[in-house]
Amino acid sequence: MNRLLFLIAFSFLFQFNSNAQEAINNYKYIIIDNQYDFQKSEDQYQLNSLTKFLFNKYGYEAYLQNDEFPSDLGANNCLGLKAVLKDVKGGFLVTKVQIDLVDCKNNVIASSVIGRTKIKEYKKAYNRALRDAFATYQNFDYKYNGNAGKETSMTNQPVVEVKETEKVPEEAVDVRKKEEVKEVVKDTVEPEVETVEEQAIVTPSAANKKEILYAQPIDNGFQIVDTEPKKVMILLYSGSPDMYIVQGKDAVVYRSNGAWIYAENSGEGLQVKKINLKF
Repeated sequence: MNRLLFLIAFSFLFQFNSNAQEAINNYKYIIIDNQYDFQKSEDQYQLNSLTKFLFNKYGYEAYLQNDEFPSDLGANNCLGLKAVLKDVKGGFLVTKVQIDLVDCKNNVIASSVIGRTKIKEYKKAYNRALRDAFATYQNFDYKYNGNAGKETSMTNQPVVEVKETEKVPEEAVDVRKKEEVKEVVKDTVEPEVETVEEQAIVTPSAANKKEILYAQPIDNGFQIVDTEPKKVMILLYSGSPDMYIVQGKDAVVYRSNGAWIYAENSGEGLQVKKINLKF
């Protein structure tokens, strides 16, 4: 049952991710409030500066509200999306947050998965939950397309959102591997923390990103081999040409924005990695 729920949830996210990314590409900047609605002071727990740091690290151009804006953004705030961090209620002793991207007319353009943690210390809990929620935007290949400020219709801009009422298992919304409590995020907003987390993501083999994998047709799917050639895994048909089930594992391989992604439910969360797969 868990495997079926995982595949359903993953298919749901896959269906909407490309549309949401296209909508975000219409905007040039990300604007972050100095204080979110649930905070008692500016940049409490360093959440606002961490939000800015994460967006800038993964290719966006982000500014805090009290930063000096570029001249075009200062003249027209519709060039940017506002990043709104929400404190999601519900769940015993669980800290949950979600990141909305909102346009200048208060339309929600995209919503992240819900980041969650049971860490008790507030600062560490909010930092960890924010990083987990940010996985949605981290996996987008953001490229501004020059359409900022133009009129857009919300009927053509579906929102990526995983709601609590959908009862998606926690394995499907935790996109990155959770570490033990003793290895939780550091109190400071520094790139070294991110380096540790990125090393936790696994690939289907011990190969690095640049290794080329080749798909060889077999009955009911493909055999995947490396350059030796050595068998890496078996992919089974799922009914969609853009998604395959990995034989013997709670894992799938799917195509997103022209790239092939390996995603595995290890029992400790959902782990994802781009692979260089040739058919």
